[in-house]
Amino acid sequence: MKKSTKKTLAISGVAAFGITAVTIIHRLTLKYLMRIALDRKAPKAVDRHRDKFIGSKETAKLLKSVSATSDKLKYGDCETVFISSHDGIRLVGHWHECENAERVVIAMHGWRSSWSQDFGAISDFWHDNKCSVLYVEQRSHGDSHGDYMGFGVLERYDCFEWIKWVNKRTDGKLPIYLAGISMGATTVLMASGFNLPENVKGIIADCGFSSPRAIWKHVVERHLHLPYGIYKSTAEDMYRQKNKVSMDYSCSDALQNCRIPVLFIHGSDDRFVPIDMTFENYKACASQKELLIVVGAEHGMSYLVDKESYEAKIKDFWGKYDNLKTKL
Repeated sequence: MKKSTKKTLAISGVAAFGITAVTIIHRLTLKYLMRIALDRKAPKAVDRHRDKFIGSKETAKLLKSVSATSDKLKYGDCETVFISSHDGIRLVGHWHECENAERVVIAMHGWRSSWSQDFGAISDFWHDNKCSVLYVEQRSHGDSHGDYMGFGVLERYDCFEWIKWVNKRTDGKLPIYLAGISMGATTVLMASGFNLPENVKGIIADCGFSSPRAIWKHVVERHLHLPYGIYKSTAEDMYRQKNKVSMDYSCSDALQNCRIPVLFIHGSDDRFVPIDMTFENYKACASQKELLIVVGAEHGMSYLVDKESYEAKIKDFWGKYDNLKTKL
């Protein structure tokens, strides 16, 4: 065999090995990222790198400050309730009934968070303003069943089932508001695409993202400094395999058919879910809509940064729409 031929084969072998190695590394990296995004049990590294997603040291301090309110809600006077999802898994909620309630809030927490963590700080405000509240444990979180998260695509169906539960519990006599933060906000915004009962009067969406695809791209490129394009197709295939549905649904898809009022809230300094996503959702919304931007607030911190404006906006929202007849 000629030396030139041997050299060509050697180079080809090295190239083939290199391509195979890159393919393996790509596949392993993607599987790891998908475990972080979707699996109930996250890799331990998620906790070690949580600071990348939380924001500044000031935000970390605010989160520590809410631990007392979180415990108060978690161990307070709530009734634990259960339903079955549309795909047959057990979902758990916590019903905090208010005497002489004037409305009901269905509260959906965020990604890898909890009902008491995300709503402990605002729970007294809701109760003091005559709201019975259903705090939902989203699928694959806490005591709710499910192995994988759907980033709103699946959870919107769960939200719809919880609306039906509330109306059975209250005989459908009270106005209902869907409230969510982060992935919970995306959940309630996506639920707006359903033909909701007439007593669902509005949605309060705090720092929701526009779609699973958009938030994955942002996090992978902005926080992990990886090129999302090389992962996109395989990532969506993995999502479909895990959740048995396509991720081809967005808040825009739902909101262009929305017929109930929506209050959009976002912190100006949010690094995890960029504020542009709320602007995109706001623009897509076909119904009555309002917007509150809290200056200086990072992800999920708007209520803690400016309670006065936040509470005033919500009370005004209730005042406008509690007794407004929904347009069919």
